Amino acid sequence: MTTTSSPDKSRLSPREAPSQGASKSPSRDRGADRGASSGRVLITGASGGIGYELAKLFARDKHDLVLVSRNGDKLEQIARELKAAHGVRCAVFAGDLAVPGSPDGLYAEIKKSSIDIDVLVNNAGFGALGLFHKRPLHEQLEMIQLNVTSLAHLTHLFLPQMIARKHGRIVNIASIAAYQPGPFMAVYYATKAFVVSFTEAIANELHGTGVTVTAICPGPTTTGFGKRAGADRSGLFGKGMTMSPAVVALIGYEGMKKNKTIVITGGKNKLLALGGRLAPRSLSANITRSLNEPRTGKRD
Repeated sequence: MTTTSSPDKSRLSPREAPSQGASKSPSRDRGADRGASSGRVLITGASGGIGYELAKLFARDKHDLVLVSRNGDKLEQIARELKAAHGVRCAVFAGDLAVPGSPDGLYAEIKKSSIDIDVLVNNAGFGALGLFHKRPLHEQLEMIQLNVTSLAHLTHLFLPQMIARKHGRIVNIASIAAYQPGPFMAVYYATKAFVVSFTEAIANELHGTGVTVTAICPGPTTTGFGKRAGADRSGLFGKGMTMSPAVVALIGYEGMKKNKTIVITGGKNKLLALGGRLAPRSLSANITRSLNEPRTGKRD
């Protein structure tokens, strides 16, 4: 998810997507996985990639949705699609979570709409390829704001109600980037290390509360992330390295339902994460640099 610094982006406006053959009344067949709860699933960065694929999985299991992204028109299109296919309710909120204070605005709009959130999926995030000192400072700070600050902010806002209801899930989209230093994507890798550490810590704190916390850790994935980050110019997104967002989402979704704290998607990614933990940090940084460094010359 890329960001802009336009000040009006902090305004998050709710829209209940119009029905296409589906009733506007709540679905009564809420699915076995929903238990006794009547809350919804909030997914940030839901207009594409892993967020969109997770939305389809939750909708398939009859969870009502709250979809958040900067692209309100795309969200409404997705909401109509999911309502028509699965008969679920979908509210959409258009806004930019990279703007400081935007999580408070989103939370206020959701409360105003009398929506309870049972599952929070912190998926919105972005990266940028290049040497740290040559990338624009505002871009790096927006990355920290979106990947770290807004994630922690939203979790802090919605978690107390889950604890009070003794039921809920937090799902954070991390990355195998969390397990090693990331030359040429230094800030992005550091933000994902935060997400994994934060997830493991609060998962431990929440033992016995009925609330679970899961970090999904994909490797290179064929979403718009690589192109927006410029990482499609690196060896990291080479042949045989990437997974589809649908597969990543399904692995993560099943791991969440099993109450796993960490879900690393795919065998290759598990090996890469293990190598990052076991190798000396300097060696790990050199290997990651060789994968991230932009390729020169004619591309295949």
